[in-house]
Amino acid sequence: MKMGAPFIFDRLPHELRARAVLTRLPAMSGKPIRLHAVPGLKDARGAVHGAAFLRERRIAFDCSAAEFPRIFVHELFHFVWTRAGNPKRWRYEELLRNEQLAGARGELGWSAEWRKRALSPWQVLDRAREWREYSCESFCDTAAWLYSGTAHHPEFTLATKWRRRRELWFRQELGYGPLPL
Repeated sequence: MKMGAPFIFDRLPHELRARAVLTRLPAMSGKPIRLHAVPGLKDARGAVHGAAFLRERRIAFDCSAAEFPRIFVHELFHFVWTRAGNPKRWRYEELLRNEQLAGARGELGWSAEWRKRALSPWQVLDRAREWREYSCESFCDTAAWLYSGTAHHPEFTLATKWRRRRELWFRQELGYGPLPL
């Protein structure tokens, strides 16, 4: 197993599901991350399936077994995004800006989709907070699509052409690890 960063699990089912997903990911490095269940998990907008608490190095879940792989990878990649560094983040933003200019619609998860729909052109050009939040969520949703093992999902609405470009970006920029957590 390619796991440099240790994980601490509060439930055996989470551990078993996470370990299956981790075999599809590049190697990782970093301090331990705690995974735990939080029934009724919410954020400011309402119920959510998962949440990453970066400073506390923990991920909270309230999702079904079927959704766990996708949600786990998405939340895990919030740690990767934070530690990827500005040059990589800016290159990912450039990829997204090119999609926007070409009129690409859809996304690879609802957390990015609703943010993308709400963006104005000036927010994109000025790298406004809304744009940066969208970029992060898009990065995490793309990782979830790429690594979770979930082949089809109603939230995967981005056209194949754009999916291929994102996959290529991930392979070139993140390679085979280790992913910084």
